[in-house]
Amino acid sequence: MNGDNHPRRLNRRSFLATAAAAGLIGASRPAVGQDADDDESENAGDDGEPTAESLRHAAKLIDLDLTEREREQALMLVLARRQRYRQRREQADLPNGVGQASAFRAYAWGEPRTPEADAMVRSPLTTDELPANDADIAFAPVTRLSRWIESGTLSSERLTRIYLDRLKKHGSSLECVITLTEELAMKQAKRADAEIAAGRYRGPLHGIPWGAKDLLDTAGIKTTYGAMPYKDRVADKDAAVVRKLEEAGAVLVAKLTLGALAYGDIWFGGTTKNPFNPQQGSSGSSAGSASATAAGLVGFSVGTETLGSIVSPCMRCGATGLRPTFGRVPRTDAMALCWSLDKIGPICRSVEDTVLVLDAIRGADEGDPSSVDRPLAFDAGMDVSKLRVGYVPAWFQGRGAIDLDRQALEAMKATGATMVPVELPEMPYGVMMTILECEAASAFEEITFSNSDDTMQWQSPQAWPNTFRSSWFVPANELIQAERLRSQVCAMMRTAMNDFDVLITPSFAGSILLITNYTGHPALVMRTGLRSNSRPHGITLVGHLFDEGRLASAGLAIERAMGAAEMRPERFS
Repeated sequence: MNGDNHPRRLNRRSFLATAAAAGLIGASRPAVGQDADDDESENAGDDGEPTAESLRHAAKLIDLDLTEREREQALMLVLARRQRYRQRREQADLPNGVGQASAFRAYAWGEPRTPEADAMVRSPLTTDELPANDADIAFAPVTRLSRWIESGTLSSERLTRIYLDRLKKHGSSLECVITLTEELAMKQAKRADAEIAAGRYRGPLHGIPWGAKDLLDTAGIKTTYGAMPYKDRVADKDAAVVRKLEEAGAVLVAKLTLGALAYGDIWFGGTTKNPFNPQQGSSGSSAGSASATAAGLVGFSVGTETLGSIVSPCMRCGATGLRPTFGRVPRTDAMALCWSLDKIGPICRSVEDTVLVLDAIRGADEGDPSSVDRPLAFDAGMDVSKLRVGYVPAWFQGRGAIDLDRQALEAMKATGATMVPVELPEMPYGVMMTILECEAASAFEEITFSNSDDTMQWQSPQAWPNTFRSSWFVPANELIQAERLRSQVCAMMRTAMNDFDVLITPSFAGSILLITNYTGHPALVMRTGLRSNSRPHGITLVGHLFDEGRLASAGLAIERAMGAAEMRPERFS
């Protein structure tokens, strides 16, 4: 979702007063510093207690026609249920990480096409000498950085200092850094160098500096969610992904910005910028992760996606992002926005990099009931001519497609892969948004009912504060119906993908972004070139559940053919 919107205040008192008058909530309470008498004209005669007449107004919100007798009968249960709601708010402790008892599992509609065993075949060792220019080192992909560190040509300490210097120099202009973790980074870098010198090389991420989207908990270091209500929040332990990367020997150099509570690119300190055009927001919500990676401020970063938060900023900033299968990467001690949709994935400068990072952060964790262990197999030299690649012809011909999309399609065809034209059925996919909106409102109930959502920077009809408030008026039955539709969409996609190995698509064509986020399918977005206005553009590949390796092999073929992966934003080169 795009974060280039300008904040605009809402009339919160009018909103609450209207809802109270309808009997949907109790009488609106004064904001801090406001006298109760200030709102007298809006609440005159309203004692906050629902009546049968209140239900007549409430029923209009859901097109439900009730007789007077039916409203009178319903009122008794409505009042009884309200007591339950109050009791739960007063007595139940529901931390952000506690999701629904019925955890979503992407593989529930049939056995996924999972590799038989783990296998990681990297690109062959190159004879590249270490560049003399620090910027050339900074922009190198992890595939190259790791070889230099493994061979001793480059130390982790030097590489870490390069990135720290670049973060200090460019982080403020891009507004992509919330917390610089310099002390921790230097400690981890020196340890990496000592281990490698002693022959204890941990793998391709050993000694590589990285940046974390600031919703991944870090022990003793602020994790702010990019939102004013949490700007001073400090966790007491690391998120599972942070622990896994430390075990892989990676070096954490910064906590990077995100649109507040994982939406857009507006956070409590400003608006994160696109390094190819710093006058433009970076999109979001993995705003800082994509911006910092594309600008060569980190070796790689980790972002999250609920509905486009890896794909969208990577498209805007020209980074390469891999949104894994739902459940592939554990979300323990990461901020939950939507328990049945959130995914954690790598943002890098090359396709192969994303697989190296995914290999380090994947796996089941007891703190995330949706997380599972599944094999990961990747071969950088795979013969992609054996693949069957699906595409929707209309999506490459419509107004939303551009020449770079069609060039990527031709590059895929040129590999010799079998191209399979497909169509996806028309369904009311947008209905599934009810799930995201209700889960998100539940995850952040506290700031809605405490009014601390008023402190958030972005205030407009489409911003989170208003979405959270309005979602409390969604009937539970409609949420269940949306879940049932989601089941149908999952079954539809499982059947549709039986005909091909990978789907290639313009990133925002049709409803593909919405569909695949709700079904849990993995997606790879990569740069294909620069548009006429010198801004990046990319293409997206969608793979089978838990088949990220084959997805990346197809992406690697396109990346090599398009030759756009190493383009740099001039101001940061």
